[in-house]
Amino acid sequence: MTRADTKRIRIGDVWIGGGNPVAIQSMTNTRTEDVQSTVAQIHRLEEAGCEIIRCAVPTMEAAEAFKEIKRQIRIPLVADIHFDYRLAIAAIENGADKIRINPGNIGDVERVKKVVEKAKEYEIPIRVGVNSGSLETPLLKKYGGVSAEGIVESALGKVRLIEDMGYDQLVVSIKSSDVLMCAKAHELIARECPYPLHVGITESGTLLSGNIKSSIGLGIILYQGIGDTIRVSLTGDPVEEVKSARLILRTMGLRKGGIEVVSCPTCGRTKIDLISLANQVETMTAGIPLDLKVAVMGCVVNGPGEAKEADIGIAGGIGEGLLIKKGRIIKKVKEEELIGALRQELMNWNKEKEDQKRLLEEGWEQRLIAAEQTTR
Repeated sequence: MTRADTKRIRIGDVWIGGGNPVAIQSMTNTRTEDVQSTVAQIHRLEEAGCEIIRCAVPTMEAAEAFKEIKRQIRIPLVADIHFDYRLAIAAIENGADKIRINPGNIGDVERVKKVVEKAKEYEIPIRVGVNSGSLETPLLKKYGGVSAEGIVESALGKVRLIEDMGYDQLVVSIKSSDVLMCAKAHELIARECPYPLHVGITESGTLLSGNIKSSIGLGIILYQGIGDTIRVSLTGDPVEEVKSARLILRTMGLRKGGIEVVSCPTCGRTKIDLISLANQVETMTAGIPLDLKVAVMGCVVNGPGEAKEADIGIAGGIGEGLLIKKGRIIKKVKEEELIGALRQELMNWNKEKEDQKRLLEEGWEQRLIAAEQTTR
């Protein structure tokens, strides 16, 4: 079952499933009880492009903090509950837009039912989460250890439990730190599960290893049309999770917008500090609202040719560089002026786009055509 076929579920004002765009999630690493720090981090995540945020609820104080946190943020707020069903109920009452539970950790059926009834009362979805590390002993024995089949059977069993309680506002999450096992599990569950899938590689690691594992795993899964919302789990600043998720979705053709920076590897012909230059360009362009490809090349010999497929780019030489637009060299500047020249060109590009939009809205198509011919 692909994204287009899954049930549409509303989380706050964000819809997932049913062909809606894949939504980007992250999770705060502050103490949820510390409202000020948690809100500050969520604001940073919002600015980075996070569309759904999850907070841990280990205490009643954390559950009660949801009311004030939600009042100060703009994106849907999800409560992450592991063991105490009372915390799930309190989080819902304090404004959670969704709760994440593993029914197996909540306890007996009656406790799970109380959570489901409260979610039904407030009309919020439940994310049913199963990790490879939490598989039940009977399934471990049945499959001879942790397996994709066991993860799927565990998750579907919990889904049926909640369905039998008369509730179907569900999101399903099955995760493993084993990339290929995780991919296989998603392939299996997509055939049987009508609900949106929350996709990610759990405990993937640090910025380097976590990004590699997440990119491979999410790439395999998303390429098959599976997955309705994603989280890149990294050990570090959660803003990095959002940046990685955006890049993965854009690389997969599932998200547009934002500047894509491409750069060549260094070689013996490189006569400029290309590594520093590429990093500066990536940082500088992060907040510019343009849908462009920017090339950063280290060689004035091949740079212009290599940059042809980019909208704009720079190519370095000995103490100087070229500014290239649509494959055409438009100026030569000193090395220390390259970043400034590129920034100015991008700002002008944005202004040109705004002028074009304004002219079109005012019905001046002929004037626009004339203006474009003049600038060629």
